[in-house]
Amino acid sequence: MAIDRTEIREGMDVVAADGQPMGKVDRLDGERIKLSKSGSADGQHHFVKLIDAEAVRDGKVWLNGQAVVH
Repeated sequence: MAIDRTEIREGMDVVAADGQPMGKVDRLDGERIKLSKSGSADGQHHFVKLIDAEAVRDGKVWLNGQAVVH
């Protein structure tokens, strides 16, 4: 089941299925979530596929167990 993309907002925390922080939403970029570079260890934008977003809960975007941040 796909999540409602309109629930995803700039600045939301993005977390892995195990609760580990993956970054913050910069914006939606087509079928990907663009993560802000300010929260990145290398100072670059990274992306995760929108299809890997399992839920928006507690003000966070929760990813499924197969999600990979690029």
